[in-house]
Amino acid sequence: MRLLRLLPLLLILLAPASAFAQAVNSGHIESELVAQQSTVAPGATTYVGLRQKISPGWHTYWRNAGDAGEPTAMKWTLPNGWSAGDIVWATPRKEVTGPLTDFGYEGEVILPVPIKVAADAKVGSTIAVQAAVSFLVCKDVCVPEDAVLNLTLKVGPAAVTDAKWGAPVAAALAAAPKAGAVQGAYQWQRGKLTLALTGAPLKGADLSEAFFFPYSGAVILHPAAQAIERGPDGLTLTLSPNAQVAQAGPPAEIAGIIVVKGGAFEVTAKAGPAPAGASGLGPPPSTGGAGKGGGGLNVLTAIISAVLGGLILNLMPCVFPVLSMKAASLAGHGAEAKGARAQGIAFLVGVVATFLALAGSLLALKAAGQALGWGFQLQSPPVVAALTLVMLLTALNLSGVFEIGTSVQGAGQGLASRSGLAGAFFTGALAVVVAAPCTAPFMGPALGFALVQSAPAALAVFLGLALGFAAPFTALAFMPALLNRLPRPGPWMDGFKHILAFPMYGAAAWLAWVLAQQAGSLGLARLFGAGLLAAFAAWLFGVWQRRGAQGSAGPRQIALGAGAAVAMIAAFAFAIAGPSQTATLKSEPWSVARVAELRAEGRPVLVNFTAAWCVTCQVNDRIAIETAGTAQAFKDANAAYLVGDWTNRNPEIEAALTQQGRAGVPLYLVYPAAGGPPKTLPQVLTEGIVVKAVKEAAAK
Repeated sequence: MRLLRLLPLLLILLAPASAFAQAVNSGHIESELVAQQSTVAPGATTYVGLRQKISPGWHTYWRNAGDAGEPTAMKWTLPNGWSAGDIVWATPRKEVTGPLTDFGYEGEVILPVPIKVAADAKVGSTIAVQAAVSFLVCKDVCVPEDAVLNLTLKVGPAAVTDAKWGAPVAAALAAAPKAGAVQGAYQWQRGKLTLALTGAPLKGADLSEAFFFPYSGAVILHPAAQAIERGPDGLTLTLSPNAQVAQAGPPAEIAGIIVVKGGAFEVTAKAGPAPAGASGLGPPPSTGGAGKGGGGLNVLTAIISAVLGGLILNLMPCVFPVLSMKAASLAGHGAEAKGARAQGIAFLVGVVATFLALAGSLLALKAAGQALGWGFQLQSPPVVAALTLVMLLTALNLSGVFEIGTSVQGAGQGLASRSGLAGAFFTGALAVVVAAPCTAPFMGPALGFALVQSAPAALAVFLGLALGFAAPFTALAFMPALLNRLPRPGPWMDGFKHILAFPMYGAAAWLAWVLAQQAGSLGLARLFGAGLLAAFAAWLFGVWQRRGAQGSAGPRQIALGAGAAVAMIAAFAFAIAGPSQTATLKSEPWSVARVAELRAEGRPVLVNFTAAWCVTCQVNDRIAIETAGTAQAFKDANAAYLVGDWTNRNPEIEAALTQQGRAGVPLYLVYPAAGGPPKTLPQVLTEGIVVKAVKEAAAK
């Protein structure tokens, strides 16, 4: 009898150390339930993770999907007395598609769920748990997928960690946003939500890429920049409110997670004064002495830190492309010390003037209530677009497409010329503008200190940063021993100059990438068009220069110069212009019967099968369908616009998609007025594609 009583325990000890589950492939996701513990104890809480292995290029969604999408949902089937809690959501990443920003996951993710074991669960029993899971998985199209997942657990006198998945589930729990470590409050100021946060994890942390993910999708504009203002014990974020919040007023509380380098932390902020040390809101914390604040620095140590940071900033990747211009300039001097010194001073003046101009603008804007940080100029898409063209033109100049000022070969004869000094000044100014997004060691505390001080103290810190940044090039220009070792100018410098063009092309490509993150595919397309115009203008200018050098002046040369100027102006105007104005296009709900009625009337019809969670659909709506040009084309053609909304499951829409050989949205069908089969439009639209299709459908 005693042996019979011990038999269940012996069976448990001899059984495999892993819970049993089977993965399900639903199309673009392989999912399964994975157990933290293969053997669970009665009355205890265990964690079962939903593992998603997502196909490359596709993504699923966080609890707040963002501007489009739907979060993963789970419906549990458990034995009597067992219960499941809420999903422990992993920290999401931003998914930027055109003007939309979504929050979700790529690759592989585990989402743990707490499972409460029944207190009367029988030791030695085997328990089956089941979850019906629905996903939305998106790439160029969005596809809803479902899976029914099963897991078998054992009940024992004590819990036993699962051999295979125990550690990964524990790691997912450890990496999930932490509760209680960060405190916050928010204020409503001039139509902005200002969120101030403090806590031990934020003190001394790298906050340069801090981002707040709200739990609710109806609080802030997700694509809007979140301006960061550092404080000694935390930070303040300035958020752009959602239209609902802007109309109804601030909510009772704002909840979400703050993500910084090194971790993510849950936040629940109520309206009220900022906690001490967060910066920005309310009175600053007492420093115990004049001239202090910002991490315990004083003015002298802040200036020293700024000088050191400026020196190191020369080595940062964002500054390296401009070093090509410095190198070309020094190499052109040969052993001529007088001209080199003049160039060094001009470079120093350019750096100092630009640093102080940017610092003065930043301090003035902050005094006016704007929450900005260093590098704020690159938060403006027009500025980024203009800088991209400047980098492209500089690279084309170094490649020999056209020349500015004295040639490299002739630099030895004109070192003190006005054009040479102006070039050195411009090099210093451009180096500062491009260097602004980078933060070198020692710079962070110095800048954080400067931005909470009086204007004179702040400008003194920025001056130290400028002097440190300019010091290496200027010092080299004043060292005859080093200058004498430089090779003398000669034909070799043409090849050297051409090689130095490539870092500038790289800088232009990097800035184009920055613009794509800010303005999406439409902004990037405009920039590419502007770059083409700028390159054409540079080529025309080069032809004009060469003909002038040959003495072939006349109407043709005048036309070339005028054409280059017009193309250059057009390039910059096109680059900094905003997207086309949108317009509301009247729509009707889609149905098979309504399509038939409209076709019987002889009207062209555009059917848009879409969904609120489909990212590509929303982008196409904003940039191609809901525009003034498209609305006018529909009016001229007497066309009808039908929307098949698949946000919620609809058997009729599913049947229509299947009939067209599709498994997801978007799908765009244009029915011609004269009858016949519909034309299928591309999944990625432009206004021109839609307008052309409507006109062709009306003409048939």
